[in-house]
Amino acid sequence: MPRWRQIADELERRIREGEYLPGTRVPSVVQIQEEFEVASATAQKALSGLRNRGLTYTEPGLGSFVRRE
Repeated sequence: MPRWRQIADELERRIREGEYLPGTRVPSVVQIQEEFEVASATAQKALSGLRNRGLTYTEPGLGSFVRRE
């Protein structure tokens, strides 16, 4: 399984378990890079994966946030 997908799955788990509540910000690309020790492209792809799954939305200049259901 690609590393970006593993990261997206982990972040999804955190969302579903309530670690990241609706309306709150998820980790930034830089924070993901540091926590998972990956390149920025991998971190960005993980965030895109969450957005494509409908779990997050992005506010330009502010970051990615957990979508309210």
